[in-house]
Amino acid sequence: MMDRSHSVSLRRHQTVTLSLLFLAGVVNFLDRSSLSIANTTVRAEMHLSGTQMGWLLSAFSLAYGIAQLPLIGLLDRVGTRSILGGGLILWSAAQALTGIVPGFATFLVLRVLLGIGEAPFYPSGIRSTREWFSSATRGRATAIMSSSQTIGLAIAPPILTWIMLSVGWRAMFILLGVFGLIVAVAWIAFHRARRDTIFAEPEPPPVVLESAWKTLIRQRAVWGMMLGWGGVNYTVWLYLAWLPGYLQDQRHLSLARTGWVAALPFLFGALGMLSSGVISDRLARTGWPLTTVHRRNIVCGMVASAGCTFVVAYSQSTMQAVAGISMALFFIHFAGTSGWGYVQAISPLRYVASLGALQNFASFMIASAAPVLTGWLLDRTHSFTIALGICSAVTLLGALSYATLAGPEGMHLEQESPASVV
Repeated sequence: MMDRSHSVSLRRHQTVTLSLLFLAGVVNFLDRSSLSIANTTVRAEMHLSGTQMGWLLSAFSLAYGIAQLPLIGLLDRVGTRSILGGGLILWSAAQALTGIVPGFATFLVLRVLLGIGEAPFYPSGIRSTREWFSSATRGRATAIMSSSQTIGLAIAPPILTWIMLSVGWRAMFILLGVFGLIVAVAWIAFHRARRDTIFAEPEPPPVVLESAWKTLIRQRAVWGMMLGWGGVNYTVWLYLAWLPGYLQDQRHLSLARTGWVAALPFLFGALGMLSSGVISDRLARTGWPLTTVHRRNIVCGMVASAGCTFVVAYSQSTMQAVAGISMALFFIHFAGTSGWGYVQAISPLRYVASLGALQNFASFMIASAAPVLTGWLLDRTHSFTIALGICSAVTLLGALSYATLAGPEGMHLEQESPASVV
């Protein structure tokens, strides 16, 4: 009877945690993509150049990356409930205030605050899934959480375009901010960390910031993951920031049509994430080491994505370009889901959140160049060809980093005993 009660309570906590993470992820990526959707409209109303728009897009990613550093060790001490809840409140308030922004300087500040607020989402999510799901089910749980990214990005173009055409881009930002605040209340009210329940397994004392930082930065594999993840996020962030602008400027689609066409590549990205999770779990059940499964998925996915982006750069038709972008996002998110799985597989629980934050920090220092460099090149060449070629090269270099530096032999951390959760 006690075992049955334990199982029911465990599954209830798993469902609540994963549902709230998925909902927070959808809000997260609706907010991230909102400026990309409103790109041409905001540029026209506020008289911004492509370079200025690039800085607004990069300001978010730079702040997001730098804000990962305080999370190293902090999530282990304070907990995901408070950290992610506070982040949700901050980024939602910044999003809502963007609706009344008077000029470029204020816009830039609010983009920085949005980036800082969104920073805890992935490290918090990775730690929560590591706490609540076993190695046999963690791949699918991580894929479901991560799929909120591409599902949010897929529904964003048609929904946000419709809202923007109906009530304007400023009201769109305000509505998104209010929705985020509602999700923040739900997360704080209902989420519980595993150690807060009677079913918690013993866990080592929390790692302090200096200890986690010093321990991780000495690992060769961590450097490989930091550099390699930059290749993943460079591709993700280029398409997230500039896909609607590309379709309008380069392919001459209307704003209304762009909203529907831009949804397709992100749906393929969601499919790539879910495929990665299913394949990873299936291979794990046959006895493959999770580190091997995820690392191979990452390298193969990144190489395939780079090839597809290269095809996009020289596409002759809109159909060919959209097909290339769709497959590029399928493969990069296939790789990216295993990237987070690799963090969980290669690291003890007490380092998972810190390793995720460190990986995110380094990758966004690389990926933040994508929006502003693309905008600068657009101003000078009136074309996306060079920017897409650079993206393909950066992705290949990221795959090389995972293949050569990020192997398990380069990680020397004491592992905990296997988790007993199911």
